[in-house]
Amino acid sequence: MAKSQETFNKKEKEKKRLKKKQEKDQKKEDRKGSSVKGKSLEEMFAYVDHNGNISNTPPDITLKKVFKTEDIQIGISRQEPIDPADLIRKGTITFFNQEKGYGFIKDHVTQESVFVHINGLTQPVKENDKVSFETEMGQKGINAIKVKLI
Repeated sequence: MAKSQETFNKKEKEKKRLKKKQEKDQKKEDRKGSSVKGKSLEEMFAYVDHNGNISNTPPDITLKKVFKTEDIQIGISRQEPIDPADLIRKGTITFFNQEKGYGFIKDHVTQESVFVHINGLTQPVKENDKVSFETEMGQKGINAIKVKLI
């Protein structure tokens, strides 16, 4: 008599495979039973109440608030126009290289160092000169423009 070709390990693998298939079929049946298909549109609606909670009942219309479209601000808030006198700053030239055409101004109010290029000068300057200037944003930071001697 010949022995069976199935080993214990093969039998166990087959049992596991069948068990996984049954679990998969069971999950498929559960999904079909709880599917949203076939429900009416009203049953699928979800509402947000005045506290921001999701519910299945429509909100009370008497609590409805009306907003004017002019009051809604998108983006940055409106700011008052800046006074041109506030844009003019004062400082001292701490370093200026005539050959390379750039230097730095130390602001009297903020004590920060501001880059100045020779193209931003209205008059020739040298180190330790007191100047007035305006600023603009450059590629690498704040640049001084319209630099004048005081």
